Amino acid sequence: MTAIHTTKPSLTIRAGRRAMERLRQKKLTPDDIHVIPGAAGGPKGLGISGLDQAIFGEWLPRAPQERALVGASVGSWRFAAIASSDDPVAQLKKLADMYTRQRFEKGMKAENVTRSAIEFLDELLGGREEYILQHPWYRLNIVVIRSLGLLAEDTRGRLGLGLMGAVSANMLGRRHLGRFMERGIVRDPRGNIPVSELADFTSHQIDLTRENLMPSLLASGSIPMILSGVQDLPGGPTGVYRDGGMLDYHLDLPWQQPGIVLYPHFTDKIVPGWFDKALPWRRGDPTRVQDVLLVAPSPEYLASLPDGKLPDRKDFERYAGDNAGRENSWRRAIAESERMGDEFLELVETGRVLDRIQPL
Repeated sequence: MTAIHTTKPSLTIRAGRRAMERLRQKKLTPDDIHVIPGAAGGPKGLGISGLDQAIFGEWLPRAPQERALVGASVGSWRFAAIASSDDPVAQLKKLADMYTRQRFEKGMKAENVTRSAIEFLDELLGGREEYILQHPWYRLNIVVIRSLGLLAEDTRGRLGLGLMGAVSANMLGRRHLGRFMERGIVRDPRGNIPVSELADFTSHQIDLTRENLMPSLLASGSIPMILSGVQDLPGGPTGVYRDGGMLDYHLDLPWQQPGIVLYPHFTDKIVPGWFDKALPWRRGDPTRVQDVLLVAPSPEYLASLPDGKLPDRKDFERYAGDNAGRENSWRRAIAESERMGDEFLELVETGRVLDRIQPL
């Protein structure tokens, strides 16, 4: 990518208190980065593909070192693609192209969508499993949930009741979600999960293996009512596993590591859980983001996109009957995302990141 100058910035950059202090003392360099989170959000992840390509294809390789990639849902799919090859840019482009080409008929049953997702992962990552497990630098951590009660059902009626219960419980307080789900982190056993003790919900650490890699990625993206849950994840407690974004939508976790947590994100906010999207007062814990440097699309950049926003799951309905129109819009947004990657590289290379930072 070639750095460019634009009158309107394509990036919004926010930092926690300790990250801000660190950047006042020294220029941001790739050796500062030991942890990268990847949020849930479906097609929104495609909208920052160019930023990912710059970070993982050009910038981080300048300082090879062990790094934890912690992803939920599409975040885990992005990171699995990145860790599956010595050419992460090619794999990120493949992921974006494959995701864009997906087509779903109205009323498509969950088992059929699930079958499509299994085929998707096999085409993207099949034959690359050992590379992911043995990657010299990246340590993949996949966030899932273990469903409890009616949330473990896959019949629409009972699962619907479970979801209604979870929504109501979450309205009373996030802690009440513990009656409906437990956190699972399927972790690369070569490294530690880069968080302090997880005491907010019952949490399980499950070693990542050849047997559970694909099932874990499938579970992490298994949205209730759209995909079927994954039964009995190998290496974990028995049960039905689903989308990790339900509990940890934007990974509001107590990060613990020696440098800066670099967070390429599709919004400049951290929303704790999937059910909190409609609760504007529910935001991330400020004590957990002190080391975070969040890099996201700017409002000006979003306004310049074909639909004035990143691709999202609602586009499948918005463009119903016009798959070609949706695909064209998404491809334009993906191509435009290279502007964010260019701008990121320019800022880190010139040392001007601090000039653009706002508090997180």
